[in-house]
Amino acid sequence: MRMLARGIAAAAIASLAAALCSCGAGAGPASPTPSYAQSTAANSPAGTGTPVLGGCQVFPADNPWNTDISGDPVDPNSANYLAAMNAGTEFLHPDFGHNPHYGIPVTLAPASTPYVPMKFFLYANQSNKGPYPYPPDAQIEGGPKSHGDRHVLVVYEGDCYLYETYDSYYVGPGWRAGNGAEWDLSSNALRHICWTSADAAGLPITPGLAKVDEVKAGAIEHAMRFTMSTTQQAFVYPARHYASSNTDPNEPPMGLRLRLKASYSLSGFTGQSLVVLQALQKYGMILADNGSDWYISGATDPRWDDNDLDQIKTVPASAFEVVKHTGPIHTSCP
Repeated sequence: MRMLARGIAAAAIASLAAALCSCGAGAGPASPTPSYAQSTAANSPAGTGTPVLGGCQVFPADNPWNTDISGDPVDPNSANYLAAMNAGTEFLHPDFGHNPHYGIPVTLAPASTPYVPMKFFLYANQSNKGPYPYPPDAQIEGGPKSHGDRHVLVVYEGDCYLYETYDSYYVGPGWRAGNGAEWDLSSNALRHICWTSADAAGLPITPGLAKVDEVKAGAIEHAMRFTMSTTQQAFVYPARHYASSNTDPNEPPMGLRLRLKASYSLSGFTGQSLVVLQALQKYGMILADNGSDWYISGATDPRWDDNDLDQIKTVPASAFEVVKHTGPIHTSCP
């Protein structure tokens, strides 16, 4: 839920937070204390179209995140959206790298991880109540002393559920966070309409992260998450929530999906960057939060090669097009 991005004033974004809403109760049985094994590792067999993380398939093959949209039609409003997004002057940017403070880490919690209480201090009545299978050393975005979004993303290997929280703090024996959400990774179920999540658009964060083990396997088999500083008071499928008061119909709504044009040549790209860009041509990227313009998200991992990733920064935003969205544009919530 990046309501505060690099270079974006907190006060300006805070005025958008008032519209946030989320969902019902979740629980699970307590388990014995395990020996924790935190990891950002992913197993995503190249060409399968079914990403795997911690032994869990990350949503079904026909989930929006895992859907090949390379042949889908261009949205009729694509040119106007891109103009509003300053595509003529902006460039793509990886919001991850070798530095451990960049990117969003994913914690893999083994089946023996006990469920612990969660206390929500921003949207307590709008979050999955818990308890959550969060170990005390679950990785926090930006590190334990971060003043940023402090997302915690946990894949529970016991039943392949995904748990995500925003503005997260370990207080022992449980955690406190701004809000939280959970997903059954075997299901395509969405949050209720107009409900948020740990991300502003009401989407899960983890499936939209580029991961090193995916690029090592040769393919990222899913769409990526990206941010824009200005968004519309609107959302489209699969998003469930907006975080703006801007009613300009040409500003991008949450959930808008873009793809790198097939005509954009990748012949000069190599290594990790090439795999990322190939995925952006096949699966695209989904607008998930307010943040720095044209920043795509990845999992924190020291194995990223920053010199390699610098190639991504040469890709002009004008090389993208908007994919025609499915369903209506929702511009209001109860």
